[in-house]
Amino acid sequence: MNQRVTIHTDGACSGNPGPGGYGVVLQLGQHRTELSGGFRHTTNNRMELLAVIEGLEALKRPCAVTVYSDSKYIVDAVNKGWARRWRANRWMRNKSEAAINPDLWARLLDLLARHEVEIRWVRGHAGDPGNERADALAVAASSADDLAVDEEYERTTGGARRAPRSQPRRSRQQRRGGRR
Repeated sequence: MNQRVTIHTDGACSGNPGPGGYGVVLQLGQHRTELSGGFRHTTNNRMELLAVIEGLEALKRPCAVTVYSDSKYIVDAVNKGWARRWRANRWMRNKSEAAINPDLWARLLDLLARHEVEIRWVRGHAGDPGNERADALAVAASSADDLAVDEEYERTTGGARRAPRSQPRRSRQQRRGGRR
């Protein structure tokens, strides 16, 4: 694992739950890739998780990765071992409380096992360029016209609370190079 990749992630939700989006900025040397996508009805925490997942899934081979997130939910659950404990306990936080978002945590834990990942917290909306760009991507994705269906969320919560804006298909942007 000689490639060092930096990933900035953020999630956004207009209402919580509501329309949401994720944004990812990947940096490998001078190469930069931006990813984003949106869902018609989801939560902010799901979008925060999906941002990290999408960033790690974009890597073609195992890498040494530093992920920057403004989500204490993600940073603490990974760094303090909570997510691994939830999985070991069949997605239970304790004897009576189920872990939330087990579908996404399972995907993330599998990706963390593939890569050498360090997850660091960064204060949101505090001027960090990577976080600000990821936030802008997430907000833009959450207000797109072609938002996808977060099938697992809608299945487990009984469906969307509002009609989709248009055809529910996944919106994913990939742009390479400098900022736009």
